[in-house]
Amino acid sequence: MTLTTTRISPDWPCQVKSPGSYDWERTAAKWLRELVPARYASYPALIRHPVLLARHAQIQVQHEIRVARTALQTARADLPALGLPESVIEHTIKLYAAEVRQLQHIARSVRAVTQALVDNSVR
Repeated sequence: MTLTTTRISPDWPCQVKSPGSYDWERTAAKWLRELVPARYASYPALIRHPVLLARHAQIQVQHEIRVARTALQTARADLPALGLPESVIEHTIKLYAAEVRQLQHIARSVRAVTQALVDNSVR
């Protein structure tokens, strides 16, 4: 069996072996399972078909980005009514902004892994 490798994107997650290397799909599936709620990670169709798992992870991360953006956009208006001090509100805004950036990076990583899984299934 010949193993081929694909050039890895800067967004490629370090937890996933290089595409084409031995056992890389297993490491991809393991990483993707960590991105979805536990109940989804145990569904047989998602276990047997990593591309389906990757698709679900993409949807999951996109929803998380929307939630974090909404929290960020509404924090300054909503949090004072909860009686939080300004310092906590500012810290929370920074937290949400950092989370949006982290989730955007994860989304790029999921897209890279998904593309590699699709490319591998076409072969």
